[in-house]
Amino acid sequence: MEPIRAKKHLGQHFLKDENIARKIVNSLSLPCSSLLEIGPGTGVLTKYLIELPVDHFIAIDVDRESIPYLKSTFASHADCFIEGDFLRKPVDELFQGNFSIIGNFPYNISTQIFFKVLENRNRVPEVVGMLQKEVAERIAAPPGSKTYGIMSVLLQAWFDIEYLFTVDEHVFVPPPKVKSAVIRIKRNNVQSIGCDEKLFFSIVKTAFNQRRKTLRNGLKSIQFKNDERLLQLFTKRAEQLGVEDFVYITNQVIQPELKP
Repeated sequence: MEPIRAKKHLGQHFLKDENIARKIVNSLSLPCSSLLEIGPGTGVLTKYLIELPVDHFIAIDVDRESIPYLKSTFASHADCFIEGDFLRKPVDELFQGNFSIIGNFPYNISTQIFFKVLENRNRVPEVVGMLQKEVAERIAAPPGSKTYGIMSVLLQAWFDIEYLFTVDEHVFVPPPKVKSAVIRIKRNNVQSIGCDEKLFFSIVKTAFNQRRKTLRNGLKSIQFKNDERLLQLFTKRAEQLGVEDFVYITNQVIQPELKP
């Protein structure tokens, strides 16, 4: 079959550097019982992934040209390739138990992928992903950083984050206008963060929606208990607080009136 071309509307930038491909695959922790590759494209990662000691491997891509190409190229693993949208597909249709995720994530959906990982956080022990450098930095940013935000707090509540390495533009076809980066997130040992998790999500999102304001102003529509530590936290901005601070704030809500 003829090589497939990257499609701008799908946010595709195909990796062409084999050394980078191997480095990404080698960043995955093994053993791994089930593995999902998101956006295999031309199969530059796939060729190494199918050689791993994984019991159940699936590669999913929304590109209608990609899947026939991969089935033809890796004919002995043709059943591993699925045409579909990971963001819309129920994970139970892919795996019955836990599964790790790897991929060169399309820029236009990388954040949404991590939000779906959060929704399935008790089933995803690890993600190794290449994405836009700016988004990778945001996910890995510590409290106090200018790039620290909603995704930083939410992911860091349940995952340990590692910024692994930066990837230059010239190793892609077509080359993107920005640099990329590879990160690894691993599920931590936290089973419960100690508060209403749905409310925690809402508190974090509301606080960062007005990140230039102090929390006293950013969360003024919510009724809280009269608490000395809370008053101290309310003098700060959202980007200055860690996961434990947001958990504490969530537990001080009297009448949660935030929209889900």
